[in-house]
Amino acid sequence: MNDYIARATAADNSIRAFAIRSTDLVEEARRIHHMSPVCTAALGRLLSAGAMMGSMMKGDGDLLTIQYRCDGPIGDMTVTADSAGNVKGYVADPQVDIPRKYKGKLDVGSAVGHGILSVSMDLGLRDPYSGQCEIQTGEIGDDLAYYFTMSEQTPSAVGLGVKVDTDCSVLQAGGFILQLMPFADEETVSALENRVAELEPVTAMLERGMGPEEILTHILGDMGLDIFETGDCRFHCDCSKERVSRALATLNKKDLDEIIADGESIEVRCWFCNKAYQFSIPELTAIEEYGSRQG
Repeated sequence: MNDYIARATAADNSIRAFAIRSTDLVEEARRIHHMSPVCTAALGRLLSAGAMMGSMMKGDGDLLTIQYRCDGPIGDMTVTADSAGNVKGYVADPQVDIPRKYKGKLDVGSAVGHGILSVSMDLGLRDPYSGQCEIQTGEIGDDLAYYFTMSEQTPSAVGLGVKVDTDCSVLQAGGFILQLMPFADEETVSALENRVAELEPVTAMLERGMGPEEILTHILGDMGLDIFETGDCRFHCDCSKERVSRALATLNKKDLDEIIADGESIEVRCWFCNKAYQFSIPELTAIEEYGSRQG
């Protein structure tokens, strides 16, 4: 089964729903960043959520960014996604590991700690939309559900899961987002709350062979579920040497002068995909001249 997202509505459009199978893209992130199991679980959950939230946008150039500014040992996390199913992300300290909780469960909450969760969407308007809230538990799903409810006034249930094998590879990853529209009646609200409370973990559903459509059917199948769209998703970074060059051109002239004065080429790595770009002294000199002209 490939990674993909399913979008749906239920209860006469008073519920909108998203579900994702993200095993391969989370495994790709783990491989690229050489992450420990707890970092894989934390970033993997955020990547899954980011891909689903990206699918809520409409425009080809729309861009979503989710940031965790937290005090836990993994440091900060950042994920970006577009409306076409492309998602990428990184964690500040990908090798951090901490003791597991009861029955060997990865302690994502303790790894993340406290801090601020922020979400911004660049929809091609003059100013991007942005909102933030305090991190609630660090378990990612709880935090995003709180964010939707408090910052966007959209009561939501968010289920996210990543199961890591003994060799640190990703066995299962995925999730769902269920959102109540303002016109949802009390019966619909109560029914959804009861169902979410009784759900098994997302990874257990995936292990039983359930894809995104089956997960949504399992939760909302008798509530007028209408799955109207599916689309692929993937870990994808659009970095390039040209983009890195433009970033270097924004450095302070004194800093660039010192780098050039060292007389040695430099290597710059992309935070998102860990790809390395080499810049020679002549290239750095050209970048400095370009930056001076732009300034």
